[in-house]
Amino acid sequence: MWATFLVTDEEGHAVAPAATGPVGTPVTGGPTQGPAGFANLMSGRSTFGGKKRRRTTSGGRAISEAQEGKIKLAFFVAIVGVVLTVLGVGTEFWVELAPPKNYYNNQTCLTAHYGLWKGCTKTLWVADIDPERESCGPAELPGESNCTFFKFFTTGENTVMFQKTTQKNLNIATAMLAMFSLFLMVMGAICITMSLSKEILFFLKPASICFILSGILVLLCLVVFHQSLLALLASDPTVPLSHQFSWSVSCIGCAGAVLIVGGILFLLLALPYSPWKRCLPRRDSSS
Repeated sequence: MWATFLVTDEEGHAVAPAATGPVGTPVTGGPTQGPAGFANLMSGRSTFGGKKRRRTTSGGRAISEAQEGKIKLAFFVAIVGVVLTVLGVGTEFWVELAPPKNYYNNQTCLTAHYGLWKGCTKTLWVADIDPERESCGPAELPGESNCTFFKFFTTGENTVMFQKTTQKNLNIATAMLAMFSLFLMVMGAICITMSLSKEILFFLKPASICFILSGILVLLCLVVFHQSLLALLASDPTVPLSHQFSWSVSCIGCAGAVLIVGGILFLLLALPYSPWKRCLPRRDSSS
């Protein structure tokens, strides 16, 4: 009298509808009946022991809810490193250069600060400078500022600051290292996003490699930048200059350390066992 239909479960197996008794009542011992049972059959996940079963695929091990929370926490640590890197790379407060404040023998003095992409010169009033300070600065004092982008990225010309010439090869190498580290950060973020969306631990390994390499490149970027600064100061020793690293370098240094820590956390989460339990096994209370 009634059309026969089948309902498939989450694994693709056919589940027959519930059998009914002579008066339309469900037979005891059969599958779950009613709207709740039909909702369980049509839902994407089944329950076992009161907990949702995570989706498994043939591409790798599934991610449990506890592991997903740990991955998100490690991803937050990596995102902090990415933000610090972008902040440091995009600003021009890597180093401040300043001659003695009475070098020009007038009421003003000149200071300069630059980063990877552009440099700025600023004219300050000597009266605003701390009397105990011998050099002109700091650059945060009010004054007339003039910023220009470096030309060695376009025309290949070196920049002259206080009669000292930059080394364009070292400056370009510093910028390329910073850009390549940002590229690795983007690739690592894509791997983590795929790991969380597909619920597979396999993508954690390439993500950890990307973040660890990006942190190493960021720290190497600081080393090359320091060499370029030393080459700038040695180009003309006749002009006395004092140099001081600024807050952009602090951002880059912290970013490199945070990225390496984030990559190590992803690598630990990708292991098939817990290193903490392996190193410190749980002892029985009887022993």
